[in-house]
Amino acid sequence: MGFPVICRSSPNPLLTMAATLALVPAAATQSTPSQLNVVVQWNQAILQGVRDSTLGPPMVARALAIVHTCIYDAWAAYDAKAIGTQFGGELRRPQPERTLLNKNEAISFAAYRASLDVFPWDKNKFDQLMIDLGYDINDTSTNLSTPDGIGNVTCAAVLEFRHADGSNQLGNLTLSGVPYADYTGYNPVNVPSTVPVGDLSTVRDPNHWQPLTYFNGTMVVTPRFVGAQWYKVVPFAMASPQEYLPLISSFGPALYGSATYLQQATDLVTISAGLTDQQKMIAEYWANGPHSELPPGHWDLFAQFVSARDHHNVDDDSKMFFALTNAIFDAGIACWDAKRVFDSVRPVTAIPYLFHGQQIRAWGGPGKGTVTMDGSQWLPYQAATFPTPPFPEYISGHSTFSAAGATILALWSGSEQFGGSVTIPAGSSLIEPGITPKQALTLYWATFHEAADQAGLSRRYGGIHFELGDLVGRMTGDLVGLSTWKKVNQYFQGTQH
Repeated sequence: MGFPVICRSSPNPLLTMAATLALVPAAATQSTPSQLNVVVQWNQAILQGVRDSTLGPPMVARALAIVHTCIYDAWAAYDAKAIGTQFGGELRRPQPERTLLNKNEAISFAAYRASLDVFPWDKNKFDQLMIDLGYDINDTSTNLSTPDGIGNVTCAAVLEFRHADGSNQLGNLTLSGVPYADYTGYNPVNVPSTVPVGDLSTVRDPNHWQPLTYFNGTMVVTPRFVGAQWYKVVPFAMASPQEYLPLISSFGPALYGSATYLQQATDLVTISAGLTDQQKMIAEYWANGPHSELPPGHWDLFAQFVSARDHHNVDDDSKMFFALTNAIFDAGIACWDAKRVFDSVRPVTAIPYLFHGQQIRAWGGPGKGTVTMDGSQWLPYQAATFPTPPFPEYISGHSTFSAAGATILALWSGSEQFGGSVTIPAGSSLIEPGITPKQALTLYWATFHEAADQAGLSRRYGGIHFELGDLVGRMTGDLVGLSTWKKVNQYFQGTQH
């Protein structure tokens, strides 16, 4: 089994702050919220909803897509050509009503209703944004001749559709009533283990995912497979959640006993032993663990950069964010479908299993540098409070989400040119605070796919994914992005049926 050939050119608050500052073009650094267009204001609000949540990555991708689909559908009623996802062109308003004021109002009511539905814990923040924008949060009008009515009605239709899409958002598919709970009966093959995985008796099958038990900073937890039911979620543009599964299956995952299985583990041990400050900071910058925007939201930040860089208006951003978030939503479905089908082992299990009783050279833990250890003691370069995400390895979510996002932003911009960067202060590491990096360093991405490729590679630096999981994830994300781009343009041109 060979590697595919693919050719193309829990975050630290200090890193988050640096990223936010660096990803705003100079011309926009003095912008206040009131100067940002209303789509960007709502995008900022829902990204805070993500940070304040405990949702897993595919749930975040879906939630962001829902809000931006509601925004787009409300906006489309005031465009001369575009049609919405639920009503087509039925709600189109006459030309004299297609004003910025009406668009802003329709968009805001749609975004508000959607945000309350998918991020209910941030209701007070959404209420305040509506008040700041001058709207009545108690206005539930369904009058289709007014922008508030357009916003409320279009959003309600999207929510009605998505509440029955297989995600179990409402918790009505399980007796527990817990939102997004698995209703498919998934049970792990392997017994939960502490980290590092020193007890090999917990590994019943080295091809399969193993739950981990660890202290998350508040309590000892053993998370279940987050999103085990996601292979049943209705996608946006893909023909089915399994559309890319034959291609994904043709490359991997590698199986225990094969040369590829051993090689991919050996490669990660080698990476671990040679980690540089830059590689560590790449791993941390892209980690997007708890209390961050998560990988799907990271690309919404990049879209905000594009919006400011290219001087977008409300029309531009209603369409761009609609395309971006739905591509990333579909990327999550394709990725999690593969995760469920293959249920593949993570490096945190496979490497100790393979090299137990052998002396290896690898990163020894915070501040310890590279040490010689028994292979059973290998650790990923991650925070101890979130050592590895709670779902199977193949394929990489970071890689799939990021490639889909990069493809959409490149197609939207008509160019791969990105120009984003982040400056990371000395000693600001979450994992090795005060030590790493020894001096400030800057990550710069000339192109969108350069950023996406680094996001994928970061998961190898961090000991989270094998090479196949990364590269096949990138390939899948590109394909998802292309299929989404085709469909959204049919909506933009009014030809989607």
